[in-house]
Amino acid sequence: MWGNRRGTEPTEARSALRIRAVLSGVALPIALAATIFFAYAAAATGLTVWAVEAGIAAFIALVAAIDLLVVWYRIRRARRPPP
Repeated sequence: MWGNRRGTEPTEARSALRIRAVLSGVALPIALAATIFFAYAAAATGLTVWAVEAGIAAFIALVAAIDLLVVWYRIRRARRPPP
């Protein structure tokens, strides 16, 4: 089943790394700013909803940072000459 390919898809598909880097680079500072704002609102009001939103924004910032690291690693690996 998996060995017999009948479609026209490429055998080595590649993602658009530069677009991913731009999107993560934009999302990271926005998510960090949102995390700071929501954490401040949670501390000022004492409402749990702000703390939950701060956690969600922090998670998005973490995912964007990890994606930037992965993209950076893959771009550097692609630039190395083959052995």
